[in-house]
Amino acid sequence: MIFEALQYGFMQKALLTGLVTGISCSLLGVFLILRKHALIGDGISHISFGGVAAGILFGIMPFVGALVFSIIGALVINNLREKGKLHGDASIGIVSHSALGLGIFIASIAGGFNVDILSYLFGSILAIASEEVILSSILALVVILFIVVFYHDLFYMTFDEESAKVSGISVSKLNIAMVILTAITVVSSMRVVGLMLASAFIILPASSALQLKMGFKKTLIYSGLISAFSVTLGLILSYNYNWAPSGTIILINTLVFISTYFISRINSPE
Repeated sequence: MIFEALQYGFMQKALLTGLVTGISCSLLGVFLILRKHALIGDGISHISFGGVAAGILFGIMPFVGALVFSIIGALVINNLREKGKLHGDASIGIVSHSALGLGIFIASIAGGFNVDILSYLFGSILAIASEEVILSSILALVVILFIVVFYHDLFYMTFDEESAKVSGISVSKLNIAMVILTAITVVSSMRVVGLMLASAFIILPASSALQLKMGFKKTLIYSGLISAFSVTLGLILSYNYNWAPSGTIILINTLVFISTYFISRINSPE
């Protein structure tokens, strides 16, 4: 079935974008969950909506608008959390819902929630344009490369931030880099699963891998494999049964999480 589907150019673009984006999201998700920053992806997805609406209103590529809005919003969240003395969740809520309100306002000026905006909200991977494939893939590869290059510093900071500071690691710069990377992953996954489900694309594969209770590197690897499996199977099923690709991919991720959760409970009974 997959070989038949891959005869078509739109499926090739969808699979390539889904795999690269999914792996980058799942790797970053492990770090975010362990640092208790998992919900920042959900906040940034709301912020990105403002950029999409602004892009459509002003005639620029919505992808670019979402990227600019999400990076600025992520930096504001980080600044409020570190210097504004606000609780992390409060800073996310303030910035994300303000940006969401702005997006709805802009959308009303632009003529309401048309098909273009809805495709960014709920994903349209099978209709992804070639330039969006390139941009999404480049952004996802940047995230993967950063994690590989700064793996040891990120690992140290994730498990003991204070000791990382004492050892000379620039934790503040890494925190800024992490929120920017989160913004990038949300935008790169926008066409795959949509802004409404972008946070799930980050959280679910990583949560599933963490249930298996393996070493950290193995957790990263399994998180990437789970994401790749969910994307591939989700696209096959959506192609054969005419299901929504974004919802199918996320539901498969959910089923994998449920499976790993119960496997973990069976192997480690209380």
